[in-house]
Amino acid sequence: MAFSSHTKAELHAPDAVSAFPAAALQGVELLVSPAQDQLLDQPAQLDAEAGLACLAAEPHLVCHAVFLANRLQIAARAERTAARAAREQAHYDVAELFAFVCPARFALPTPAGIARALGLDPGAACPTALLRECARCLLAHLAAEARQQSAREMLEQAQFLARSRWPWAPLVIQAIEEGSGNQDISPFLTGLNVWDRLAEWEDEGPRPQPDTKAIPPEDVERELARILGNGSETRTAQRDYSVKVSQAFAPRTSRHENHILLAEAGTGLGKTLGYLAPAALWARRNSGTVWISTYTKNLQRQLEQETQKVFPSPEERRRKVVIRKGRENYLCLLNLQERIAQMSGNPRGNLLAVLIVRWVKVSRDGDMIGGDFPAWLMSLFADGGTTGERAPSPANLGLTDRRGECIYTACPHYRKCFVEKATRAARKADIVIGNHALVMAQAAQDQLLGPAQTTDEQTAAGAIRRLILDEGHHLFDAADNAFAAHLTAIEAAELRRWIRGGETRGRRGRSLIDRIGDLAGAAQEDDQTEAMLQAVMNAANNLPGPGWQRRVQAGMPEGPAERFLMIIREQVLARSETAARYALETGCRPPLPGLAEAADALAAALQELAAPMQALAKSLMARLDDDAAKLETAERARIESVARGLRRRAELTLNAWIDMLDRLSREEPEGFAEWFAIEQSFGQEADVGMYRHWIDPTVPLAKLVLETVDGAVITSATLRDRLPEAPDDWASAEMRTGVNHLPYPAMRSVHHSPYDYPNQARIVIVNDVNREDPDQVAAAYRELFLAAGGGALGLFTAISRLRETYRRIIAPLSRNGLSLYAQHVDPVDTGTLVDLFRAEQNSCLLGTDAVRDGVDVPGEALRLIVLERVPWPQPSILERARRAAFGGNIYQEMIVRLRLRQAFGRLIRRADDRGVFVVLDPRLASRFLTAFPEGVPVKRTGLVDAIETVQTFLAERPC
Repeated sequence: MAFSSHTKAELHAPDAVSAFPAAALQGVELLVSPAQDQLLDQPAQLDAEAGLACLAAEPHLVCHAVFLANRLQIAARAERTAARAAREQAHYDVAELFAFVCPARFALPTPAGIARALGLDPGAACPTALLRECARCLLAHLAAEARQQSAREMLEQAQFLARSRWPWAPLVIQAIEEGSGNQDISPFLTGLNVWDRLAEWEDEGPRPQPDTKAIPPEDVERELARILGNGSETRTAQRDYSVKVSQAFAPRTSRHENHILLAEAGTGLGKTLGYLAPAALWARRNSGTVWISTYTKNLQRQLEQETQKVFPSPEERRRKVVIRKGRENYLCLLNLQERIAQMSGNPRGNLLAVLIVRWVKVSRDGDMIGGDFPAWLMSLFADGGTTGERAPSPANLGLTDRRGECIYTACPHYRKCFVEKATRAARKADIVIGNHALVMAQAAQDQLLGPAQTTDEQTAAGAIRRLILDEGHHLFDAADNAFAAHLTAIEAAELRRWIRGGETRGRRGRSLIDRIGDLAGAAQEDDQTEAMLQAVMNAANNLPGPGWQRRVQAGMPEGPAERFLMIIREQVLARSETAARYALETGCRPPLPGLAEAADALAAALQELAAPMQALAKSLMARLDDDAAKLETAERARIESVARGLRRRAELTLNAWIDMLDRLSREEPEGFAEWFAIEQSFGQEADVGMYRHWIDPTVPLAKLVLETVDGAVITSATLRDRLPEAPDDWASAEMRTGVNHLPYPAMRSVHHSPYDYPNQARIVIVNDVNREDPDQVAAAYRELFLAAGGGALGLFTAISRLRETYRRIIAPLSRNGLSLYAQHVDPVDTGTLVDLFRAEQNSCLLGTDAVRDGVDVPGEALRLIVLERVPWPQPSILERARRAAFGGNIYQEMIVRLRLRQAFGRLIRRADDRGVFVVLDPRLASRFLTAFPEGVPVKRTGLVDAIETVQTFLAERPC
């Protein structure tokens, strides 16, 4: 990833380091106190409480002060105020210095991680010495950069941070001045106006319809060989898989049928390059675009990295491969400008603004969620807690366009907009990497609203003709989220905010009038259009307003929406099981007295809002015809985008809500499950509302996505459920992917993993640990992790049990030299935790489903997986409806086997891996063991024998 105009070689050139005046580095030597040496070098000899006191008392040279203070707080079981004092001390944080000097460059926020990113060898150096060397290297690089290009902007930013009392600022200023020749910069400039320094995009003509040339199998094999390179291992299974995938790219022979392939490809086969070869070949020969969709945003970035083998040239790859996400992932330059204008002078806020601005200048695509924005950067500014939940995010800082507030051509930064750049790049790309949520959401919009004519605001799903759905085992869950309807307090309040803007002091948001008032005023019938706009603004008052939660809980609602939500809450509290931890829920029928009347009143209020929204959209679209002779392309695109946004909310969201309310007095609609729920967060009520989900969400998936393309590949390592009586059964794969709803058969193929699982893996089921006793569970994790010497992943089905285990084992693991990381505890994102785990061969990681599904850690870094209990589906009203529809226990047990199979699949990722899979639950019945590869030895035993098995088997691994 680009971080400056310097190449990696230039950054690490010895003369660049030695040329920097030693006097400017002397300050670094003085930054580390004796206490810090002890804290970093001998953590077992310094009490955690004393460590917190050291950090709170004076500045130290550290790496990620928030992360360090968080760990010490948990280990010492200290008060939050003690950790806050340690964090808020003005430390010399090397992670902050790295983010300033090398924006948009990947690094792990540890001394070793930053050293590796700078080309330094962590070696056996103590962390303190390593941090000093990192600081020297970073300051030297800053001086070298200042010599080679204009330093004015950097110096403005550094002087601004000096006024904000950033500890590094004097050294940074000295480095820049030494490198640039002591430029004289006004101390009143900030260097934050990055929007003035970005290049503009240029419009190009539309891409013609792609050709329909076939790609012969021999050509696919040659393309795969080219990608793999000379001397690469010939894998017959990978070659066969690639050829099979190419069949989905064949020209259509009937407008009533397309080509759908279900392809199960075992772990280690080389699935990604196997489908990239025919995809790239087809795109090149036909001048078309292939969409590759995966489940998570982190996986999108991993896929993009794999395309380096297909397009080795960075410039070519930039043109040929584009990542597409929803608008809410990209930085909005107008939002950034507004946030900077509103800065209150808080020193930490000023530092965050500068670090974001420096990233914007060099970012490839402005993607803040899973892109080249350092995922751990926001956690440097976490303001408390031991869970990592309170770190700011780009969305809650209002930096992205999460709320659909874009004003398009009315924005002064429109021609520099990252979203518009990505949209235009995707039109010309050979490979577009999307995600399931984006593809499905846009497909639903296009089905109801029709494909966009002048703009593809997110992706015009109708334009997707060739589609590869990777991580196909997640399609059911992705469709479940995409095609559901939620009439909740938060969703309704968000719609009100989208219409009326921020209504209380300190809440940001541009109202609908602010965004489209000029378009309404320019309509042919000005008075009518402006009246419609005002009607929308007035009708939005019926939705929950600021302070809704307090009023609903106190029984003092304002307006029909809050009254409806209040009675829902009463019904949930009256009928649900109060022991539920994350959500209280109950059925919708029969409703409490007064609920039907409240639903009717709310439905009428929503209809009162939907009607003028639809009329306003129609009026705006009429301008495309009435003013066709004078509207420029960009203005036409803006009008259509605004009109589609209005229609989307009126016809998709509001109409779905109205239908849900109308049906409350009748039977539940066939094919759907409906319920009321109170969502909870950290023991507090967070949301309340009515929910409607498809019992089988692959019905709309098949109709809106699979049937609309010319060809699609659905692929995964875990598509099928291997039943004891039918190990090669495809019924579960077809049910979970929607293929069973197609009016024609799909192709199938299976390509087995090349690994020798019986010799590379062991499965142990521990039968003498009480899974309800947190002390016993924690002791089992501790001893198993120690027996493996690290390289261990602990998987949990509940966040609360994960946190309890973490709190009990962090100190003993640390005393034995093992690092422990944990999702929902450490104040960094899951992707960074996995990267840390991968980088430190003997570390340990605790996580939930997101870790189970996203860890790709080959080699010694992962050699033990411990699962605390059988991963049954969470009992819920929706799960109950699906069990009834899909065969009762058969469905439930299928979910368990698929989760076990996915978890085990994380363990062996290379031919020389060895690993042990441990389940601390004797309820893992024999009928579930078909989830594991055939022939892997399974032992049911006590904890002591399990520990010995781990030690013995892993000791036999090759050096």
